[in-house]
Amino acid sequence: MSDAHTGFQFRSIALPALLPSLLFAIGEGSIIPIIPAIAQNLGAGLALAGFIAAMIMVGELIGDIPSGWIVSRIGERRAMVGASLVSIVGVAICIVSTGPWMLAAGIFLIGLSSATFALARHAFMTTFVPVEFRARALSTLGGTFRAGWFVGPFIAAGLIALTAHAEIVFWVHLAMAIAVIVLLIVMPDPTVKAAHLQPVAAAESGSRAPQPRVETDGEHLVAEESNGLFRTIWLFRGVLVRLGSGVAIVGAMRASRSVILPLWAVSLGLSESNTALIIGLGGAMDFALFYASGQIMDRFGRLWSVVPSLLGLGTGMLVLGFTHDVPNAVAWFIGVTVLTGLANGIGSGILMTLGADLAPKNDPAPFLGAFRFTGDAGTAAAPLLVALLVAVSTLSLATGVMGVVGILGAGIMLRYVPRYVSRRPGRSSA
Repeated sequence: MSDAHTGFQFRSIALPALLPSLLFAIGEGSIIPIIPAIAQNLGAGLALAGFIAAMIMVGELIGDIPSGWIVSRIGERRAMVGASLVSIVGVAICIVSTGPWMLAAGIFLIGLSSATFALARHAFMTTFVPVEFRARALSTLGGTFRAGWFVGPFIAAGLIALTAHAEIVFWVHLAMAIAVIVLLIVMPDPTVKAAHLQPVAAAESGSRAPQPRVETDGEHLVAEESNGLFRTIWLFRGVLVRLGSGVAIVGAMRASRSVILPLWAVSLGLSESNTALIIGLGGAMDFALFYASGQIMDRFGRLWSVVPSLLGLGTGMLVLGFTHDVPNAVAWFIGVTVLTGLANGIGSGILMTLGADLAPKNDPAPFLGAFRFTGDAGTAAAPLLVALLVAVSTLSLATGVMGVVGILGAGIMLRYVPRYVSRRPGRSSA
């Protein structure tokens, strides 16, 4: 991937752009499937275990609010280092946890750090990748995170099998976070190249005064996304209530899948290593389709990605809800894990793509921030709803309810995507 006019070559920033993201995602992927099992080991019931697992999504939602300001003030690399340090604090709390609520606090901090880290990566790619390569670069970035969530569970499964201690997964995340910090410190910072332009200009003009740090385009973008967030939500309330409700359901289905599958494994009595292996298999299906999703959206339109994705996720949850006590419950669990992995993969990148389609061309950043917050609100709310339903009823009912929500979401998208996004891919009609 190169640009003859600017001399840009993607491989020149691939290592500093993608490797930290991969390592961070491997750390996250290693712990997410095992959180409910560890919570249960600390004395949590199934409902409380689901609530604790939800804390990573709640942390991400709350982290969305200040993260744009943080990245714009201190820069992408420092923001990622800071996020990794916060993640280390969260992991340390998890390692020394003596009860469920202490574990919940640690998981919350990990989610909080994830929001800033992901936004800093987005800002980096926005700054240093030319516009004509940006969609492919962001798709590759998304695929890198999915690769980490695919690899992480397999590493967790192997280490749990070797040590017989589920808590070992926190040490994996700790090692990955430390590796990210070392990598960011040791590797040359591509942002320095842009910063060099000002000192050169100053030298030519005879000025020796120290130059302030320049805010990059990406930092400016994410700062604008966070600025006036709730005012922007109100301004675009029409599209955010209609199409945004479908977007929130996409986030809800992805998040509920991340919580329900580990909870289901716990309720079936599966070992932590087997749980990680099965969920890793679903992650492999998810990762395998991230590029195909972009091809489908560009060639056939957004509906051909988002509707099959929601129908697959919803159908999978509905089927799972009726299989808990059948003779081949584990086989059904594996099948649904694979199905929902495929469904999630076919919808890879749909939220970023719809956001770009709908955003005003003259000032997209505030809308993109509101649009992302809408999706993340669904991401945070769904696991909490699952935990509540488990507390008052059963895991099977909670799973079935989320299945119905997914199918309703497909109907919402079928109704409103053609209304707000033209049938020609990539062009807004709103």
